[in-house]
Amino acid sequence: MVTQTQQGLRALLRATRAVVELEELPVVLERIARAAVELVDAEYGALGVIATDRDGLESFIHVGMSTDDAAAIGHLPEGRGVLGALIDDPHPIRLQHIADHPRSVGFPAEHPHMDAFLGVPIRVRSEIYGNLYLTNPRRGGFTEEDEELVTALAATAGFVIANARLFEETRLRQQWAAAAAQIASTLLESSSESALPLLADELIGRTTADRVCVVLRGDEPLTVRVAEARGDGADELTGRVLPAMRTAASVVFEHGEPRTRPGGRHDPDSDGFAIVEADGNAGAVMFLPLRSGSTTWGVLAVARRPGRAAFSSAELVLADDLAGRVALSIELARAREQRQRTLLVEDRSRIARDLHDHVIQELFATGLELQAVAESVPDPRISTRLQIAVATLDESIAHIRTIIFAMTPRDGRSQSIRHQVLDIAAAYSNGLPHPVAVSFAGPVDLMITGPLAEDVTAVVRELLTNAAKHSSASSVQLGVAAELGHVRVSVEDDGVGFPPDGRRSGLANLSARAEALGGTFQTTSTPGHTASMWSAPIEEERDTWKGAQDDESVSRRRP
Repeated sequence: MVTQTQQGLRALLRATRAVVELEELPVVLERIARAAVELVDAEYGALGVIATDRDGLESFIHVGMSTDDAAAIGHLPEGRGVLGALIDDPHPIRLQHIADHPRSVGFPAEHPHMDAFLGVPIRVRSEIYGNLYLTNPRRGGFTEEDEELVTALAATAGFVIANARLFEETRLRQQWAAAAAQIASTLLESSSESALPLLADELIGRTTADRVCVVLRGDEPLTVRVAEARGDGADELTGRVLPAMRTAASVVFEHGEPRTRPGGRHDPDSDGFAIVEADGNAGAVMFLPLRSGSTTWGVLAVARRPGRAAFSSAELVLADDLAGRVALSIELARAREQRQRTLLVEDRSRIARDLHDHVIQELFATGLELQAVAESVPDPRISTRLQIAVATLDESIAHIRTIIFAMTPRDGRSQSIRHQVLDIAAAYSNGLPHPVAVSFAGPVDLMITGPLAEDVTAVVRELLTNAAKHSSASSVQLGVAAELGHVRVSVEDDGVGFPPDGRRSGLANLSARAEALGGTFQTTSTPGHTASMWSAPIEEERDTWKGAQDDESVSRRRP
């Protein structure tokens, strides 16, 4: 008896030595299960890690069963039956026949035969971390001494698991801290427009996630939208809109606190951002708020594949810290860009004031002086040249006024006709060798409003389309004027001109639009020069024209 006890103690000492080496947690768990099997000379053994919500097992490490046998069984145990009894009541269970237990539910068809059973809980401090399961002792049955030996090993294993957890948390802390520092630095150096794609790229590359989604509030109430996705199934998720009830991301938007979903088969309603296998098994998901002050403007959904460990509380804290740094970096990048835009607007305003207060006045004074000289010069040829120079100065002043207007900050109200025309010209300039030269004459913003402004912008688009796409022009001039009760839109280019047999449906539309308003449309085209002029009366003149048209139609109907 003494010899047997000594053998048991020696076996316990060997088992303890086998598990106390500091390794990564998965390696430690397998060593504990293997040491328990050798300690009591069992045929099979396993260590089950209890899920964070204590509803079944999160992972199951088995020893003694071949890979083929495990594959034939299919799903590993989930913590039901006798295994679940040990979870519900964490005290050792020793059975000569496992089928004798009232909660025994039998085994799958391909499962190896198991009879005697010994189950012992593993405590990490005051927490039940998991359970050791042993079956089929080669001596015939488990003894009270076996129970004591395995209980002693479980106590040692608890300390080993605690140390392995600390080691794992330290490694994770270093990994997440390094990722947070690198991602934050990268975001600070990038533009706000590229921040979300860059964030998704960095997270999937620097963390242990299998999929990362950047989630924003949806355009419709009670919805969320995937702005960016990387990893497993990312192409199917990018741009997708999900009902708020399908995901815990909506709860994070509401309360601004990080959350996790453990996944697993015992999770009957998997989250919309979980990675789900064909059999319904879902992986764990972690949701991290992206805050600006007290407002949560985005959520990071970080997912793992089914079968991988759920996110621990330590990982949640570390990842939430990363999300906070990331959100701050994006906010700082946006603030930097806003400051740069403000400085640019201020600089443009200063240049615009200088152009208006100094350059234009000097040009105007020079033009008046040249005009006076031209009138006093007896030589008509010199006088003509001076008049041409004065006209050139007037055109330059008009161009500078257009530049000043384009540089002046917009006040956020509805755009004036000048701004609309300048925006259209800028868009079509991309397809031309040189930007479209734009000039304005008269009080265009005051006189061209409402439906007339819509007609003018449509005419400008059509005329610039012809110049940019069909004429192969290198130089295009656009003029918009409001003078003598009419609005005039003119476009000139140095292109190849209209082909004799070409389609002119666009020009016909312009002519019809002008006639509907009581105006005219004319165009002349030769190789090297095309000029188009669209004109329509402004509202007061148009009312007079319509009245004249009505009077004429009435007189024609009189006998």
